[in-house]
Amino acid sequence: ATYTGVLDPIRKAFAKANGVKPGLFSANSDGACAACGGAGVIYTDLGMMASVATTCEECEGKRFEASVLDLHFGGRDISEVLAMSVDEAKAFFGDGEARTPAAHRILERLSDVGLGYLTLGQPLTTLSGGERQRLKLATRMAEKGGVYILDEPTSGLHLADVEQLLGLLD
Repeated sequence: ATYTGVLDPIRKAFAKANGVKPGLFSANSDGACAACGGAGVIYTDLGMMASVATTCEECEGKRFEASVLDLHFGGRDISEVLAMSVDEAKAFFGDGEARTPAAHRILERLSDVGLGYLTLGQPLTTLSGGERQRLKLATRMAEKGGVYILDEPTSGLHLADVEQLLGLLD
């Protein structure tokens, strides 16, 4: 969500609906859980062994302070929105009281490149190389003009994803 810029209009919509500042809805800023620093997990160094990550007991892995989770937009708190898939969020921000056109446009592009199954709060480090390429393509599609050079863009893609990508490029 941060990489694509979709988190900015979401934070602003939450802030406007609740009369607070947008920084509260950032897990890296004012609204972050103090215990885990907004990571949702606590890392324990075991010396010579690999570190162990455990879910933060304070925020239960939701990454935000309890006071922030009490603030809602469209009937959902920020952690529930970040747990949505791109396709779910596209529907959520497309209609009704949660309608947010700026977020909806970005989510449409992500869905167009076949990333509708990813969650908004999913870390970049968990994405495959192909997912990262399509994520970058989705962000570049928003820019005006430009030429795209794709080197074997369908390598490793499922046939259904190849069809979707070709339709998008057409």
